[in-house]
Amino acid sequence: MMRKIVFILIALFAIQAVNAQYALKTGGRQLNAGFGSSNRGIPIYVGMDWGVQKDISIGGEFSFRNYNENFLTTNYRHTVIGLMANGNYHFNGITDIPEEYDLYAGLGVGFFLVSASSGYTGDVGSGVGIGAQVGARYYFNSKLALNIEFNSNTVLSGGKIGVTYKL
Repeated sequence: MMRKIVFILIALFAIQAVNAQYALKTGGRQLNAGFGSSNRGIPIYVGMDWGVQKDISIGGEFSFRNYNENFLTTNYRHTVIGLMANGNYHFNGITDIPEEYDLYAGLGVGFFLVSASSGYTGDVGSGVGIGAQVGARYYFNSKLALNIEFNSNTVLSGGKIGVTYKL
């Protein structure tokens, strides 16, 4: 499913060409924060992206989430802390889309530390995760945007929605 979404986005937008003004420029920085959904709770995240060259950014992200797991008659509480790095290609430089949109896709890698309440004997699933993401931002002005992203990861997957602020 994720491959189909990425392919459709690339195919639809790779036909025309123009340079958007709101997309992250080389040397630019932007702060991202918001909420998500995953197969393990509702994450809260904060991250930073840096424009490293035309249409390419790298970033880092910290996330935190709690969730419950019921096993027979016992309820176990889990906490997940994630630290991710990502790289994205922004399609705005090669597509004819309005400047207030920023469409991107990329890859990420990170580490997730999962802890469980006392007495839990199952696998908590800590470890390294790799995956892909596809996302979009809508800029209300040159500094503030709403973002949405869908991702697939070997440890956690889901989506997120939040705000972006250019520094």
